[in-house]
Amino acid sequence: MYAPAGVKTSKDFPVPDSMRAWVLGDPGELKLIDKKVPVPGKAEVLVRIDAVAICATDLEIIYHGPPALIEGGLPYNKNFTPGHEYMGTVVALGPGVDEYRIGQRVTVEIHAGCGQCKRCREGMYTSCHNYGMNYGELNKGHRANGFTTDGGFCEYQVNNINTLVAIPDDMSDEEATLVVTAGTAMYGLTELGGLVAGESVVVTGPGPIGLLGVAVAKALGAHPVILTGTRDNRLQIGKELGADHVVNIRKVNDVIQAVKDLNGGKGVDYVVECSAAPNAVNEALKMVNRGGKVCLAAFPHGEASVDIAHIVRNNIYVYGIRGEGKSATHRAEAFMKQKRFDATKIHTHTFPLEDLPTAIRYAKDRVEDAIKVVVKMKPGAAQKIAAE
Repeated sequence: MYAPAGVKTSKDFPVPDSMRAWVLGDPGELKLIDKKVPVPGKAEVLVRIDAVAICATDLEIIYHGPPALIEGGLPYNKNFTPGHEYMGTVVALGPGVDEYRIGQRVTVEIHAGCGQCKRCREGMYTSCHNYGMNYGELNKGHRANGFTTDGGFCEYQVNNINTLVAIPDDMSDEEATLVVTAGTAMYGLTELGGLVAGESVVVTGPGPIGLLGVAVAKALGAHPVILTGTRDNRLQIGKELGADHVVNIRKVNDVIQAVKDLNGGKGVDYVVECSAAPNAVNEALKMVNRGGKVCLAAFPHGEASVDIAHIVRNNIYVYGIRGEGKSATHRAEAFMKQKRFDATKIHTHTFPLEDLPTAIRYAKDRVEDAIKVVVKMKPGAAQKIAAE
């Protein structure tokens, strides 16, 4: 029975010694194996994973490697478990932890910075200078579960308390996995200035981050909020999440002019770029007005040509964001708890843990127009094994 020294557990939430976990072999290859249940250290808890959503970055890691960094290199054949958008229940407390209780439902953000480098001290823990340097050696403090340390495609995982966000009982498991996605959108708008009430915002690309970017921007008071994309059904979801206008870029001759026409003939104040299209950056630069701001929340596979002269001549600010920094996940969860928007509109499919490869295929190939695919654990399965 799981009973590490110095770790607080409860008979009400028994924990097995081993768990099922998917590990990454060669590119695109996942294997379901048994792993030892990890042990929380100081300022850490053990989370029983109840649900985990699949992110586009998970697909990048599984098939291409970066931005995962394991033992200083690619994540393949290193017993590494990917997955990062998970939620669950606290089932064990590391030494000295009293901020959370056993049995408490939580969702997680990915990054726990080392707390010692320059960026961490500034609150930019998603830009920790010790990123990827300590897989298997956690004393340095940095963790980015699913990127530099084991992630959530398994039954249990250790999380630093700084990565936990308590969730209400009336928030479903599936909705809770979407908090981090909304947190990324919140972080982007925070970096653009945060005070977007009454300001015009364009979101390009109606993927999960883009759709929740619309929802967060509208909840913050932005007006108008304009969503651009290529799929009418996703643009319709954007409307339901608060977009004042939508533009199908395949149905207009000039998307830049179409945006300006919807904003009184002038450029917008902010663009949140979520499409990763090669020409998206230049289009975003020309959608904003002089002195406007562009946030890049997605990126193409290759290098993109950017009109630097246009940026300089028009005093345009360009921001790149990584993850959901500066506690943006907590602010996003607060909006969701208050029912300011319905994030579940982007959840389309659910699969059990053992069917992760199928779930990955649905997300990767957009089978049945999948948007957000969630993997759920079988209720009570892990507890039953532990009790036996």
